[in-house]
Amino acid sequence: MTSLLLFGASEGGLFDFDATLPLMAIQVVVLTFILNALFFKPVGRVVEEREDYVSTSRAEAKKKLAEVEKLELDLRNQLKAARLDAQKVINEAEQDSEKLYKEALSLATSEANASREEARREIDSQRENALNQLKKEADNLGDLIIERLLAAK
Repeated sequence: MTSLLLFGASEGGLFDFDATLPLMAIQVVVLTFILNALFFKPVGRVVEEREDYVSTSRAEAKKKLAEVEKLELDLRNQLKAARLDAQKVINEAEQDSEKLYKEALSLATSEANASREEARREIDSQRENALNQLKKEADNLGDLIIERLLAAK
């Protein structure tokens, strides 16, 4: 303290420059290094790691979202194509069934016409046979009547 008195400082004045000021400055610097080494660097490292993890996770999430959107678009296109294919198959099946129906109807109609024609021929044949038989019987009956009339005379 006596050395500072040489500089014109008096004891107990407004600015007392004794050994406490440099000691406090050294304590602040040492405390800063200690706090920096013990607390700030590890906390800063953890914060940086967390930021890296968040940014990496966010980038991966964006990448996966883009993949999901691409897959969704692909699946929608596949679904649209499958619907078109299914509609095409349905239309073809309807056309085939309509074709088969028409063929079956045509076949049934031709068979019905053939059966009707056969029945008409058979009926005509039976009618002809019946007419011929009636004609024979009428001729026989006429001959029999003539014989009886001639025999009765």
